Amino acid sequence: MGKHSFDDSNIQWNQLEGFEHLSYSVLNVDRDNMIVDALFRFAAGEKVALHRHVALNHLLVIQGEHILYEPDGSLKEKRPCGRYTVSAANEDPHREGGGKEQDVIILFSIRGTDGVMYEILDEEHNIVATLGMEDFEGLYAAQG
Repeated sequence: MGKHSFDDSNIQWNQLEGFEHLSYSVLNVDRDNMIVDALFRFAAGEKVALHRHVALNHLLVIQGEHILYEPDGSLKEKRPCGRYTVSAANEDPHREGGGKEQDVIILFSIRGTDGVMYEILDEEHNIVATLGMEDFEGLYAAQG
C-alpha cells in the first residue's frame, strides 16, 4: 500500500515560537465540555520537544506515520495512517514525530480539563512551559 496523502491545502497551519518541527491548526475550543480539537503536523524524520500529556487525548492519524519516542530518543511506538488511539494523561514524558517519508498529520481531541493539557520539558525533565485551555483559546482566536 502506498503512502497516504491528505489534502491539507485548506487548513491554516500555524507555528508556535520555539517549537520546531510542529505546525498546528486549532479546529474548536469547547470550554463548557472541556474539549479542544486541533490538527498537529509533525515534520517527517524529526522529533518535537520532550513533553507529557496532562489530559486525555483521542488521536486519529490522518496522514503519514506517527512515531513516539522515549525521552532518550529510542523508539517507543509507531502508529500508521488510520490508527485511532485513546491516550490517558501520563506522567511519562516522550517525544513525537513524523515517519521518514512524509509529515504526519494527526487529529487531536484533548479532553477533560480546562487547565493544563501539556507540559513541555527540558532534558532534565523540568517543566519549562505549559499549554492549556487558555492557551488554546488564544491560539484559536488568533487564527481569525
